Amino acid sequence: MRIAIVINTSWNIFNYRKGIIKALLNEGHEVIAIAPEDEYSIELQTLGCKFINLPMDNKGVNPYNDTILFFRFLRLYKNIRPQYVLHYTIKPNIYGSLACGLLSIKCISNVSGLGTVFIRQDWIFKIVQLLYKFAFTIPQRVFFQNIDDQNLFVELNILKPSKTGLIPGSGINTNEYLPEIYIKHKPFKFLLIARLLKDKGIYEYAKASQILKEKGLDIECSLVGFYDRESEYNILKADLTYWIQNDYINFIGESKNITKNINQIDCVVLPSYREGTPRSLLEAMALGKPIIATSVPGCKEVLIDGENGFFCEPKSAESLANAMIKMIGLSEDSLKEMGLKGRNIAVNKFDENIVIQSYLKEITVNNVLDSSNSIIS
Repeated sequence: MRIAIVINTSWNIFNYRKGIIKALLNEGHEVIAIAPEDEYSIELQTLGCKFINLPMDNKGVNPYNDTILFFRFLRLYKNIRPQYVLHYTIKPNIYGSLACGLLSIKCISNVSGLGTVFIRQDWIFKIVQLLYKFAFTIPQRVFFQNIDDQNLFVELNILKPSKTGLIPGSGINTNEYLPEIYIKHKPFKFLLIARLLKDKGIYEYAKASQILKEKGLDIECSLVGFYDRESEYNILKADLTYWIQNDYINFIGESKNITKNINQIDCVVLPSYREGTPRSLLEAMALGKPIIATSVPGCKEVLIDGENGFFCEPKSAESLANAMIKMIGLSEDSLKEMGLKGRNIAVNKFDENIVIQSYLKEITVNNVLDSSNSIIS
């Protein structure tokens, strides 16, 4: 079977969907990765799948550009004729699904997070809501990464409950992410991994670092991330420069070795305003590190307060600082135990094989039903 995987960046496919690509190839399927071309596009081909460049304005809301994108999907799917398409991220979920509907191609959508549009709920939110409602009549299944997002789409009457499914994020390969022996550092080292967006809680993180340093605590607050060139909600470069100059933030920039970054610190922090299922926290848990996160959708699924980390309140630097102080106060043995509990949660609840099996089951069931219908007819 020819199966297409469509996301708004090649980077996303390679880093988060590598497992599903390998599983589909092992099942004997032909896999085509479709995304805008970037430095990871060639890496996708080394996995054994084909790659097709599809330019995409990921964040824009220009009706003309989106209409062009829809026709690009339509022309591409008509040419390559996949039997199944797996859509991720908002533009493929909407315009890719609509193209599948016109061409009678089966597809599955994955709402990996609601993002800034649903956090701010401005006029764009109303348009996106209508587009989702129209487009999501087409997929055989729409997977969500947390129950809050799933319930919201049902409450907004975008989807019927019977058409939705719940999976543990993109999953994590717990055989690749193996913890090292936990050592408590001096200074105590925190790490935030995120795109440099305001909604990731980066301002709160910098302010919490300032609060702790003014209290005389020996800490290092590192930040791994990059600017989203297409977002209007990036943190200001002047603010980042100020934090670096005042030693509130140790800015690492973009990293191609997250495992190494996490292994060198004590605790991973994510003060986000809303998530799907945060990959950085799954990586930290799989590597046996305790975590601090906001008590918001997505983060609530991975953190058990006092077990594998501590919650803080969203948009509150003071609450985050208090959680960080609690973490610093733990002994090395307590930190190690907290990290191991997180590791067990990652293995038992968030291993990527759970996600892969959900997709394989959905594809297989629909193929069996199609075969049955063909025999009956």
